[in-house]
Amino acid sequence: MKTVCLHGAESTGKTVLAGRLGYPWVPEYGRTYCEANGTSLVMADLLAIAEGQAAENRKAMAMRPPLLVLDTDQLMTAAWAQMLFGEVPDALMTYPKADLYLLFAPDVPWFDDGTRFFGEYENRTRFAELAEEMLTRAAVPFVRIGGDWEQRERLAREAIGELIDLRV
Repeated sequence: MKTVCLHGAESTGKTVLAGRLGYPWVPEYGRTYCEANGTSLVMADLLAIAEGQAAENRKAMAMRPPLLVLDTDQLMTAAWAQMLFGEVPDALMTYPKADLYLLFAPDVPWFDDGTRFFGEYENRTRFAELAEEMLTRAAVPFVRIGGDWEQRERLAREAIGELIDLRV
């Protein structure tokens, strides 16, 4: 089984694309958590989100699909921790990692859906930089995804296709 994690700043098309790729996928637990508990987050909330995401990922992995798309994982939660609180708890860096990360650029319009924080250009750019920093810190393979919506989907499909070809 291979896993691909969609990673990057808010409102860059990760969730929409996860549903369009045609593979089994695990939704972002943090969105569900924030919708139920609000967006006034403390570090304990981020740690709970990380564990909730891990539980959802494990449940989906137990089904053993050949490829599983993760809408997010704990490396993105680590970027949130750094952005919101200026630190990353070690625990966030120790969760299992995906086989490939698709890093989405913040080069499409931001949309406020009630759970998003960083719509202003400076904050969005900083958050995108922190998202990439977490991938680099974790030394995981990633492919940059950008451009318009069609380009994003094409690039994601190409990257996944290359990952699947490596399984031989």
